[in-house]
Amino acid sequence: MEPEEQQAPHAEARPRPPREGGAPPGRSGPEGGGSTRPAGPEGGGSTGPAMAEDGGSTGPARAEREVPGPEGLSRFGRAVVAVAAAAVVLAVAVHLSMVFLHVAPSNTLSKKHGQGIDDYVYPEFEQNWKLFAPNPLQQNIAVHARARVAKDDGTSETTGWVNLSKMDGEAIDHSLAPSHTVQNELRRGWEFYRGSHDDKGKPVGLRGELSESYIRRIVMLRFGTELNGGTVERIQVRSATTPVGPPPWSNEKTDSKTEYQVQPWWQVASADLPGGWDK
Repeated sequence: MEPEEQQAPHAEARPRPPREGGAPPGRSGPEGGGSTRPAGPEGGGSTGPAMAEDGGSTGPARAEREVPGPEGLSRFGRAVVAVAAAAVVLAVAVHLSMVFLHVAPSNTLSKKHGQGIDDYVYPEFEQNWKLFAPNPLQQNIAVHARARVAKDDGTSETTGWVNLSKMDGEAIDHSLAPSHTVQNELRRGWEFYRGSHDDKGKPVGLRGELSESYIRRIVMLRFGTELNGGTVERIQVRSATTPVGPPPWSNEKTDSKTEYQVQPWWQVASADLPGGWDK
């Protein structure tokens, strides 16, 4: 008998069959089904354009389609922006025209439409030269008022002077948005009163009588109908004028004494009370 062939100590290893959908273990590249895409900067990612979740590209092509600004709005949106811009330009043009006609010398337009111009300008956009030459304001003018009150026992009492201007000043101080009424109602009312009365304090025409009614109503708004336990029957106002002192570096000398101009007593009528103005 022939001797059996001696089996090699180590049989040749046969390769395992490849797994479904993949390359054999330990193999890569084209023969093993691996990817041939070059590694990215970090050693394994693709360097091509990124893909959005919905499959669209987020690269430069998509960025070019997103146009910022009005060009990116719809037709309706562009129309709204155009109308709004035209309205702003028109409003600014009307405002500048009204103010120009108000301060310009008398002309055909200002004569023909003077009432409409005044209605637009006063009181918010009034233009005057009191801050500048030839005669700038150099005085502080305050308006005071007092009342004569009738008591229930038949006696009467005269109150002390109340500084109405100081009340307005305290309401304006430390206020970021003070009321237009608080700032100008009393001040403009007193200017109206002084401008429509002569040096003796007598009213000049219908405007003088109207200014008196205006001041009475302002005072009654502050006092009310009941004061110091009685009914307000008469009121009196006065102005307190104090010259503005010179700056510390000036050698100018001024008299800082306050001068008072007292007006006559006014009888309070029902039309002077809140709620009775339209009667």
